[in-house]
Amino acid sequence: DLIGSWRAAGTPYGTREEKDKGFWQEKIAWRWQFKGDDACLKASFTKGKHFTRAELRYLPGRDLYRLEVQTPKKETLVFEGALKGRRLTLDRADPKTRETQRLVVSLLHANRYLYRYEVRPADHTAFNQVYQVGATKEGVAFASEDDKPECVVSGGLGTVPVSYKGKTYYVCCTGCRDAFKDEPEKYIKEFEARKKKGK
Repeated sequence: DLIGSWRAAGTPYGTREEKDKGFWQEKIAWRWQFKGDDACLKASFTKGKHFTRAELRYLPGRDLYRLEVQTPKKETLVFEGALKGRRLTLDRADPKTRETQRLVVSLLHANRYLYRYEVRPADHTAFNQVYQVGATKEGVAFASEDDKPECVVSGGLGTVPVSYKGKTYYVCCTGCRDAFKDEPEKYIKEFEARKKKGK
């Protein structure tokens, strides 16, 4: 389901001010790479706030997945975890801070997935959510497939109504809602262009 190009919108957890300040958009392209007996999924991020590239591979001997990501600071981080249903939960222990870092990838359907990042300090039992990113496959109009509204900001599945000049639009999350409220005309223009291109 990950293969292809995706447009994504990310938002940090926190106050509305923190979400407004931290909101970002990125593009993610996933493709297969085969080399001898090794097969993996490779991703490249355009304007990625936290990652620039990634490799995801299955470890059959352990029935786990390994995700290697590179940060904008050229650090390589390795996460491992299991796939349960359509949710992939991957953890790593940071050797410096001793905190556990977690990435959770939720495959909603063929045209939409989410990933979120959480941390658990060494002396805590619960994870704290840090940010979440919603990704929608490029060139896909949700309304044409399942007759549900499209997020005016990210192009994802719109679930929250927002109004501008007496007209109702939809957004998929609070980050997109806040971005829309800040620049409604910009996002409406992009939304209308997507709809026109999709016809």
